[in-house]
Amino acid sequence: MKKLFIAAIFTFTAFTSFSQSLSYQDLAILFSQDDKNGTARFTAMSGAFGALGGDISSMNVNPAGLSVFNNSSFSGTLNSRNTEIKSNYYGANLINQNQYTNLSQAGAVLVFDSAYKSDWSKFAVGINYRITKDFNNSFLAQGNSGVATFTEYPLDTNNPALVYGIADEQRFNNTFAGELSEVNFGFSSVYDQKLHVGLGLNFYDLNFNQQSTLTEFNSDVDGNELDANLYQENFTTATGFSANLGFIYRANQSFRFGLSYQTPTWFSEIIEDSNIVNNEGFFGDTEIIVSNDNLIYDNTADGFFPSQQLFYRLRTPSKLTASTAFIFGKNGLLSLDYSNKNYKGITLSEDDFSAENQAFQNDFRNTHNLNIGTEWRLDKFSVRGGYSYEQTPFENNNFNPGSALQLDDVTGYSFGAGYNFGNFKVDFAYSNSNRTGAYNFYSGFNVDATKLTLDNRFFTGTVSISL
Repeated sequence: MKKLFIAAIFTFTAFTSFSQSLSYQDLAILFSQDDKNGTARFTAMSGAFGALGGDISSMNVNPAGLSVFNNSSFSGTLNSRNTEIKSNYYGANLINQNQYTNLSQAGAVLVFDSAYKSDWSKFAVGINYRITKDFNNSFLAQGNSGVATFTEYPLDTNNPALVYGIADEQRFNNTFAGELSEVNFGFSSVYDQKLHVGLGLNFYDLNFNQQSTLTEFNSDVDGNELDANLYQENFTTATGFSANLGFIYRANQSFRFGLSYQTPTWFSEIIEDSNIVNNEGFFGDTEIIVSNDNLIYDNTADGFFPSQQLFYRLRTPSKLTASTAFIFGKNGLLSLDYSNKNYKGITLSEDDFSAENQAFQNDFRNTHNLNIGTEWRLDKFSVRGGYSYEQTPFENNNFNPGSALQLDDVTGYSFGAGYNFGNFKVDFAYSNSNRTGAYNFYSGFNVDATKLTLDNRFFTGTVSISL
């Protein structure tokens, strides 16, 4: 049993247990993901900057790209996301629309030429803020599985007690909120005008919460009705650290290649506050109403709210990125990044997470991810495009028994444009990513997961100023 710090203890009538919130396995995967937010130029080219550099967001892929800058500069980015989530639960379809806007990136790079005769001719320092992962999303699912789990009324005085074993409908309302943000410090230098090397230090701030309500509408053989609402929530905060290093080599004027490595992110202390008092995810805040009784059962009616606090640690996957770029003079370029992310290396600690850690070894894999970007210049005007593919970390397509949320591969495309006014640049980008998945809000029952289709559309605008 994991260590529980119980703020309030309550007695729950013996219903069959189930969970609708994300498991620790789910959270570890979620906190390991990256939305690839960056400048509009970076976004329009699907983040394929590992061998290019020259953009403040490239330091997240390969910090060696900082010394590709010729001048010091500052940039800031606004990002607007429209997300459509389609849910299908036992043939019932619902469409959920959400709109979010944020400052997704702000950073600067300072470039210094060497004051001495040396093969190390230039040195650059960068600092950048970005939203690594935006958790904000919500969806509603409803339908009828034919399975009733709340079958008794705790305040029933009938003898024998009524059994509400006929399932009429289930509804699941889920909301994620919060973000994982990071501040990056990068250092880069160039040797002999050909070899760029760099080091990055990354500091993370995690804020995440989930609030979900499962509602069951059941009845008995005489038509009496029972409505049950189970509310669960958790609030998670943490800080973390990672480092990345890499190089870019200019083989000639037309060809570059790069290699970079990002260490795991170490979250040294994750603090979770939750109303789920059984650490396997059972129970919560429950209200039950029946049609043949004026009383309402509420297990928090006397002010005893279920609560626990848990502390744990997380190590996310490391990532290796190999990159190449073809430069066509001043006319344009083509860039490609391939990365491998080791999801088998995820580790939860500071408690008994042996089952979750074994699942990472058995049921997850190293993922193969591809980003392709291109840019073409027409005097001061530039047009850009990109394609991205990210493999799901799940080993097979079967629903993992330790997971509530499981997402498939994600593919995306992007395009954009920019205009250079000299010391002032404006860039815009549109990107779209699509994936399917499933959410299982019942555990331990023969109930299918809700099928999900996610469509994300991003509009990004960046202003850059050369210093």
